[in-house]
Amino acid sequence: MTYTQLAISGVLIAALLDLFVFRTGLLKRRIFWFSYGIIFFFQLISNGVLTGLGIVQYDGAAIIGSTSPTDSAPPFIGDGRLCFAPVEDLLFGFSLVLLTLTLWVTWGRRGIQRNPVSGPPRDEMKKLLRLSR
Repeated sequence: MTYTQLAISGVLIAALLDLFVFRTGLLKRRIFWFSYGIIFFFQLISNGVLTGLGIVQYDGAAIIGSTSPTDSAPPFIGDGRLCFAPVEDLLFGFSLVLLTLTLWVTWGRRGIQRNPVSGPPRDEMKKLLRLSR
């Protein structure tokens, strides 16, 4: 599979999990899209730095655009890129954010560790306090 196929599959899987499997409906909420806009802005900056400086390079056979040039920066916009980053990076980032938030909401609804604690469990702590007196 190419990076393009993986990125599109990731978006589809994350959307299906959000809407039909876990039924969190994040994609239907305005607050999600507002929050994602903030994340997207910083994703463009970080991807732009990594790909614009040539730290990360891509094979043209794996992405929509052509390969990353070795002698100069890739195009800022165009050739399957936005702010130097391949569109696939943006799709993959979207699926990661959506899946993470979907799982977060799902586990929160199920009450998994509503009150985070560190250290030994509370019952063991009470026993230790009694023994130390």
